[in-house]
Amino acid sequence: MTLLAYEALRVTLPAMARPLLDGVSLTVAAGEVVALVGESGSGKSVTARAALGLFPQGAEIGGRVRVEGTDLVGADPASLREVRTNKAAMIYQDPRAAINPVRRVGDFLTEPLRLVHGWSKARANVRAAELLDAVGLPDPVRHLNQFPHELSGGMLQRVVIAAALTAEPGLLLCDEPTTALDVSTQAEILAVLGRLQRERGLGLLLITHDIELAASVSDRIYVMYAGRIVETAPVAELFASPRHPYTAGLLGSSPPLEGPPARLTPIHGAPMGLLESAPGCAFAPRCRFAEPGRCDESPPELVRHGPAEVACHRAAELAPEEDR
Repeated sequence: MTLLAYEALRVTLPAMARPLLDGVSLTVAAGEVVALVGESGSGKSVTARAALGLFPQGAEIGGRVRVEGTDLVGADPASLREVRTNKAAMIYQDPRAAINPVRRVGDFLTEPLRLVHGWSKARANVRAAELLDAVGLPDPVRHLNQFPHELSGGMLQRVVIAAALTAEPGLLLCDEPTTALDVSTQAEILAVLGRLQRERGLGLLLITHDIELAASVSDRIYVMYAGRIVETAPVAELFASPRHPYTAGLLGSSPPLEGPPARLTPIHGAPMGLLESAPGCAFAPRCRFAEPGRCDESPPELVRHGPAEVACHRAAELAPEEDR
């Protein structure tokens, strides 16, 4: 069952030279972990928030975003409320920005259960304690009575995960959920998310700039650059044979999580900003394989190459010989 489907989503702002999102198509099925990776400014967070119907003010929207069949582009308030309260939930990057610092953790967790779902305070407190236990916080009743400043960053992120699960959503949207945490705590949070995803059969969209981290937890990966999907493939195939030069660049500039350290080869240049535009491939100015008169004249479309889809004029030429 497909929980989330973007269909040629285009998001533009009048003052910008290029779209924030330009024809993004992406799917997440029940029980599947999908990662969306790319450098800062590529459009990952805009993509994630679109799954809750949260678009930039003043933006022009084209295409569709469906959550369990409900199209959020132009949806009425009742439909948006149904998606946001029962079908999908977001886990943001900074847990301290997501929690009111002057209210207790228990208030944060029980408020949606009481006000949206009509639960009694006693029933909501029991459910909140169960969720804190599910995300690995010992002595959950004590934590319900604490204020956010009394908990560490890793503990607060577990609280935010528990809050996302209050309404039993089928879809979790995770926008850089470990970036603000140290490495050991990152691993713990990812383990919690992975366990909950498997136990509950959730669909999970993970937004991250770390392609190695994405590979450690995902089934499929979408690679985004300047608001467009440039490559998508199952994890094993993408790592074994990246077809887009940008994907290869991300892999070459990211230290491996396992095995001996490798020499990093960074991508030269800077990502294309929103005040810049190009008639051809947006990555061409940074790509050592770009051909003048070809790559700088028209944007490449996503084309299937084996198990992958790649938006590169030279994808077939640059593929390993055994894949041609």
